Amino acid sequence: MTTALNAVRAEWTKLRTTPGPAWLLLATATVTVALGATVSLVATCPRAGCGTDVTRLVLSGVYLGQVPVAVLAVLTVSGEYSTALIRTTLTAVPSRPTVLAAKALVLAVAVAAVGSLTLLASLLVARIVVPRHGYALPLADGAVLRACAGSVGYLVLIAILGLGVAAVVRDSAGAIGAVLGLLHLPPVLTQLVTDPYLHRLLEQVAPMSAGLAVQATTDIHRLPIGPWAGLGVLAAWSAGTLLAGTLLLRGRDT
Repeated sequence: MTTALNAVRAEWTKLRTTPGPAWLLLATATVTVALGATVSLVATCPRAGCGTDVTRLVLSGVYLGQVPVAVLAVLTVSGEYSTALIRTTLTAVPSRPTVLAAKALVLAVAVAAVGSLTLLASLLVARIVVPRHGYALPLADGAVLRACAGSVGYLVLIAILGLGVAAVVRDSAGAIGAVLGLLHLPPVLTQLVTDPYLHRLLEQVAPMSAGLAVQATTDIHRLPIGPWAGLGVLAAWSAGTLLAGTLLLRGRDT
């Protein structure tokens, strides 16, 4: 227990005392709020009851905000390999799974805290932007709250996914490319599939398409996958990559 706590303290110190994580988290907050406000202002239907999922528009900034989160997650691991700091870390804490678990915990807490404040800011901005289109966003509505909480969970899972991929790949550029490709390529490829069954299946298993289903608040029965089930698919991807990273970290030399 003492070793685990020391590992968590060490990872928290690294995250807190280096400038890179702060800038990436600030970038996440900025682009998430800005994109969500812009999309809401431009794309919201000009009248209430027209079928537009306004909540999803407000939270659409997560689509871009996930990028700096993924980069931060990758650098949390690969950055230590590039500077050889990983040797010092593993000398201080010989249990490699403990090191990766500590990194995952600290990263998840930081992303959850920033994500919660960011989405709260997005909702507050939406209170100004959305009413111009004749629609008042019901902030106390259960579906809206679920979409917001799920979006925070989505960002956390993206961070875990990036951490796991980085532990597998170890190279910063390669890991960032792998994570972003895993997120953004499947939706592009899905649009090229003409078979309805295969198209729906790809939307159900792709990490980003499935995970962002948690933001939907209208016509949920028409979605390829339900909100919580979709987030569960992303959780499976994140857990799988983290497990793979843990196994490889245990078996490889630094």
